[in-house]
Amino acid sequence: MSNFQVYRKILSFSLVMFLVDLLALVALIGASLAGFLIGNQFGSALIGLPIGFLVGILIVVIVNVFVTNRIKAAQIAIMTKGVVEGVLPEQPFKAGFEEIKGRFGKITAFFFIMRAIRGIFNQIGKTINRVGTAIGGESGDAITSAINSGVQTLLAYLCDCCLGWILYRKGVNAAKAGCEGAVIFFKHGKTLIRNVGRIFGMGLASFIIVGGIFSGIFYLIYAQFPQVFTTLANEVAALSEGGEGEFPEFLTNPATFTAISAIVSGIFLWTIAHKVLVKPFILTGVLRNYMQAGLKDIPTESDFAELDSKSGRFAKLHNSF
Repeated sequence: MSNFQVYRKILSFSLVMFLVDLLALVALIGASLAGFLIGNQFGSALIGLPIGFLVGILIVVIVNVFVTNRIKAAQIAIMTKGVVEGVLPEQPFKAGFEEIKGRFGKITAFFFIMRAIRGIFNQIGKTINRVGTAIGGESGDAITSAINSGVQTLLAYLCDCCLGWILYRKGVNAAKAGCEGAVIFFKHGKTLIRNVGRIFGMGLASFIIVGGIFSGIFYLIYAQFPQVFTTLANEVAALSEGGEGEFPEFLTNPATFTAISAIVSGIFLWTIAHKVLVKPFILTGVLRNYMQAGLKDIPTESDFAELDSKSGRFAKLHNSF
């Protein structure tokens, strides 16, 4: 099966995740609005808004942990099956949840396993920081920041690939499979580096196009409620004049306050759309290369020992099985 054929089969997972995350976004906006209205009723909308926003964030986190992550695991399980075996069941959505049925503990353990792998990247990050600083001044800091952002993006794909490997290695202890997944990346890094252009190119394009469209839509919606943003901007201006803090001028202007709010909302919705619609297509190609490399050369104890010396967290995970 081609990457697009696999992607088309697992699109149902993406659409369900998008719906779930969209409902979480509505809950976030609703909680923020409720906080604004309650705060405004009792004297300060500027206090009520962040409280409502924090409640909304809590709802988003709960949904992500208990709902979205399970759908994602089922999707990656089916995606892995497609790129490795070349065939998928007629009802991939149902089959995906059959794949992870009874494996709640293994999937949960995966998120703890990733801490060990991230620990290795943190050590690499220290070296990157030294290289960036050596270049000199602010330019060095900017280069270091850009490289670190790139590493974190690649790490997100690595984690998804590791989850695919753990789910595929059904008869292997989750910790051991996680160690194998880390080794595959560090042993066959060039395999994934070939996908860097695809990852960042498509990501940037979707950010500009899709993020821009979403921001415009939110601006048209927010513009229908000018009193809300006028009230907030006036409260920010009052705080600034009262000496309680220096706020940027654009936060005291209702028009720019509305525009900034629309952009933030647009970017938030873009992250959801990118995660559930664009990233799975990119991941399909990355996962195919990753699984092919891993199955051709399944990591051994000697490979684990090599990474033990690079990360104490990895060594601890290695010694746990």
